[in-house]
Amino acid sequence: MSVQLAVRGLTKRYKTGEGVTGINLEVNKGELVTLLGPSGCGKTTVLRGIGGFLEPDAGEILIEGKSVTKLPPEKRPTSMVFQSYNLWPHMSVFDNLAFGLKIRGMPKADIKSAVSDALRLVRLPGAEKKYPTQLSGGQQQRVALARSLLLKPAVLLLDEPFSALDAKLRHEMREELRDIQTQTGLTMVFVTHDQEEALSLSDRIIVMNHGHIEQIAPPQRIYNEPETLYVAQFIGKMNFLEGVVDGERIRVGELSWPNAKRLSGKVKVAVRPEDVGLTASSNHQDEQGQALPGKIKQIMILGHYAEVSVDMGQHGTLKAFQSKEAIERLRTGESVRVSLASMIAYPND
Repeated sequence: MSVQLAVRGLTKRYKTGEGVTGINLEVNKGELVTLLGPSGCGKTTVLRGIGGFLEPDAGEILIEGKSVTKLPPEKRPTSMVFQSYNLWPHMSVFDNLAFGLKIRGMPKADIKSAVSDALRLVRLPGAEKKYPTQLSGGQQQRVALARSLLLKPAVLLLDEPFSALDAKLRHEMREELRDIQTQTGLTMVFVTHDQEEALSLSDRIIVMNHGHIEQIAPPQRIYNEPETLYVAQFIGKMNFLEGVVDGERIRVGELSWPNAKRLSGKVKVAVRPEDVGLTASSNHQDEQGQALPGKIKQIMILGHYAEVSVDMGQHGTLKAFQSKEAIERLRTGESVRVSLASMIAYPND
């Protein structure tokens, strides 16, 4: 698979101290890669650097093997979809979409056909004569997306484009964007602070923290195998227990696991709520050392499953995701035995 975008040693520091240092990443042709992290982590700085909206202090940006580092935005084979729609209110949808194509000198008949195709792609057929003020927020964002698609960029850049929409519409727009990406084969770089959005959309996720990259991997690996404690804390819900290395084993109370990473001393043990098993103490026949005692503090029904908070004494409170069937057998205040299907250990820095 050919590399469509390469960022090498990108550094940009602001007077506030924020920014990025030594960013290296590659995006393959036809791939949708998401830059994910909290506000101030540097993800938008990287995106704007790729688009040419800021000048880096150091580093190089290559698109299709050619350096674009010194080129202004309008000279780069990129297009940006912003959080704000940036549509001209006095112009019809057709004129908003046709503007960039007219500047490029495209014949009128071809423009009409291209605009019609783009609107069909974003599920707004026949909207050419409407004005932005006649459209909902979701429809306006679709038009903004269509405008960028019409420019046929080598890399499409999206800066938190759905964050101003309500939850249901955001979900719909994610699905539509993924469909469009599949249909067109466009290379996309997407910025978001929403982990659910990143996990559902991406071929790969780049998790950022304080101006550097913590991990680059497909969504499933980011979720199942977070490389650092930061990623484990940031992606999805996670329980953390204090553990200790005992020779070739990592121990948490009576529980123990192989010390695969060859850690030493005290460690943080991370466990997903779905990997926590609960059984009433009265009918549980666990093998010695395979479960810990706990007491149910709270049961929160969340639709098709429930989140159970368990008081683990010296080990703190553990969250467990349980099925509706399992909840019928559990009660608040009840003593339970807690088993952990899997865990990940990190140095306790």
